[in-house]
Amino acid sequence: QVQVMESGGGLVQPGGSLRLSCAASGSIFGINAMGWYRQAPGKRRELVATITSGGRTNYEDYVKGRFTISRDNAKNTAYLQMNSLKPEDTAVYYCNAGIVRSVFGNLREYATWGQGTQVTVSS
Repeated sequence: QVQVMESGGGLVQPGGSLRLSCAASGSIFGINAMGWYRQAPGKRRELVATITSGGRTNYEDYVKGRFTISRDNAKNTAYLQMNSLKPEDTAVYYCNAGIVRSVFGNLREYATWGQGTQVTVSS
């Protein structure tokens, strides 16, 4: 079994910071790209940022310059440092990991989602 779990959410005032973590555990051969997504009430889930296994990053315009995605491959963990938070950043934040497993001797990638962590930006 493989599990992805997010942590680090909470309530923060506008202009504040939070650091989210996404840890993958279980029978893992490796992890390809990892990404953070978010879903606000009544809205569709949207991409926030991604990072490849080699550390190449990509950000959506609405978080560029404020959020930083990183990862520790030895710990199978990705992070999202969120600075200068705005009320419109309020959402449930989800992590997605491209987890590679050995299945009957063959390597296969599984896109695995976590359960999400709530981020609320409010005064």
